[in-house]
Amino acid sequence: MRGFAVGGSDEKGREPGTEPDRDLSARLKRLETQIEQKRISASPAHSSRSGSSAGPSSLGRAMQLSTEFTGAVIAGGILGWIFDRFLGTKPWGMLVLLMLGFAAGVYSVIRASGFGGPHPEPDDRKES
Repeated sequence: MRGFAVGGSDEKGREPGTEPDRDLSARLKRLETQIEQKRISASPAHSSRSGSSAGPSSLGRAMQLSTEFTGAVIAGGILGWIFDRFLGTKPWGMLVLLMLGFAAGVYSVIRASGFGGPHPEPDDRKES
């Protein structure tokens, strides 16, 4: 039979606790200490993909910006279509309001992404 220990020894006649077992135990201890050192040095605050970040993820942020832009363009198109339908100004109402929706979408994305320059600080003082 291959691989089975008969009478407390392996197939080469060595007793358990010999040199290969000690080498394996020493390597295992070194590996455990290295893993512990890596865990200590890689704290959750330095992790780039931590689940408890302060803001939304990159994918969530991209979805938010694309939804704001698309919503503004669609809203402009629908309002332009309604405007044309009731006032009979085909196609000018839809074109103008679609362009205004596009501009509003671009402005919304710029504002939400933070590229619009520094935001004025809210004035906490109440006027009396």
